[in-house]
Amino acid sequence: MICVPVMAETNRMALRMMARSFALADMVELRIDRMGAPDLPALVGARKGILLVTNRRKKEGGFFAGPEKDRVSLLAEAARLGADWVDVEASTGRRLISDLAAKISGQGQTTKMIVSHHELRGTPSWRTLRRRYEACRAFGAQVVKIVTYAEAVEDNLRVLQLIPRSLAEGQAIVAFCMGPQGRISRILAPVLGSCISYASLRKGAESAPGQPTVSEMRRTLQCLKAVVGGSQESETGKGPRPSSRSVGSLGGRRIRRPGKIGGISR
Repeated sequence: MICVPVMAETNRMALRMMARSFALADMVELRIDRMGAPDLPALVGARKGILLVTNRRKKEGGFFAGPEKDRVSLLAEAARLGADWVDVEASTGRRLISDLAAKISGQGQTTKMIVSHHELRGTPSWRTLRRRYEACRAFGAQVVKIVTYAEAVEDNLRVLQLIPRSLAEGQAIVAFCMGPQGRISRILAPVLGSCISYASLRKGAESAPGQPTVSEMRRTLQCLKAVVGGSQESETGKGPRPSSRSVGSLGGRRIRRPGKIGGISR
């Protein structure tokens, strides 16, 4: 699933970018931390597909500088209004994340949660990555997201290892590296089973370094699918095989997921 982040400074600009993004992508991420006063009823009400709302804190590469309680309250409001997904950082803390989950559940909403962690200055050891993953997973979110900054090509290998490990445990995951050295992980991650791939609407609209445009991502994945599929067909004579054992639903669209779990929306 390809997701286009919308980072607009005004509501009017955000609405325009959302309309263009929904026409090109499977999902749109609305980065309300970039906006001074997001009009959530108008923004959420304008969705024409799967909408993910994120209010990224400064410490993890975002723009929101106010109190944490206010930041999380905006995510709860987005869920109340019908956002399909919200993304909250594990570093937000157990109390605020639990309160957010309780509000979503108490309101009878179908909004799902991504609990994320972002390393902006490098890629830690495998042992540390596993700790970060377990910390995110402990919150019981539908998706765990681990993103680091690649300083060398080999950094991608450590992060991508999280994907098969997570899927084997029945946990849906997003994992890749940022930065110029991390571009390859953005392409390989969905092949391994990472459920969301982020791509910008156009050059200059990136929400993170190393992010391809949505057209670049689609072309590259189509080429890779043709190569991998052709190789598998020639080896087996039975056509290409999926990279994961089954397919589940993510907000009405199809994504790869591990076998023996009843969809990533619990």
